[in-house]
Amino acid sequence: MINRAFGLIGYPLTHSFSAHYFANKFLQAGITDAQYSLFPLDRIDQFLDLIQANGNLVGLNVTIPYKEAIIPYLDELDPGAAKIGACNCIHFTKGKRIGYNTDAIGFKQSLELHWQPLHSPALVFGTGGASKAVCYVLRQLGVPYLQVSRQPVGASQVSYADCTHAFIERHRLLINTTPLGTFPHTEQGVDIPYEAITPHHYCYDLVYNPAQTYFLRRASQQGAVTKNGSDMLVIQAEESWKIWNSGTISG
Repeated sequence: MINRAFGLIGYPLTHSFSAHYFANKFLQAGITDAQYSLFPLDRIDQFLDLIQANGNLVGLNVTIPYKEAIIPYLDELDPGAAKIGACNCIHFTKGKRIGYNTDAIGFKQSLELHWQPLHSPALVFGTGGASKAVCYVLRQLGVPYLQVSRQPVGASQVSYADCTHAFIERHRLLINTTPLGTFPHTEQGVDIPYEAITPHHYCYDLVYNPAQTYFLRRASQQGAVTKNGSDMLVIQAEESWKIWNSGTISG
């Protein structure tokens, strides 16, 4: 009997491994009263209908494009999520919807597997909810960064036109937070001069399906250190599970 429902909201969700990950987790742990489902919502206002139709919801993960748009639908935000300005984890407890951000800890622990002080400054491609967690971590690490946007706003953002050969060569930590390259559009990637990437670069892509995106393939061909978002996915999923079961997040 399914007493506890969990899932993922976003749109589209055809690329997601989350349901498979949690199905395996439940099987290996002998958990028989829980189920993790994908809930594709093509409008964020469908969230209210979703929770009304699923009274046994305990937790939801949130992905593109709703990590910021979900916030007005929550009763509370964890202090970390409030600082970041984005939520990717919701805990339904005591009649409240509480938002957390587990992307930050997932990105930080995953990034640090290969990060060295020479991998600085950073360029963060994208300005959505995922990029907010990435920028939060970079500030924690003391890594200077600029965000790359199609429509830059303010001194901390630049356009793709600004990403010249010399500009890319100078910024040695390149992080893609956009969905470009996600299955099935695997031949898409951020529009930069890839020939400017060197073996001194560290290129990180939050996309994990496919394992090697166009962005990472081109960077690897230039000799750069590369990392996809698979470890980040696992870490943030496990942090979500801790929240749903204990109401706490790792420090």
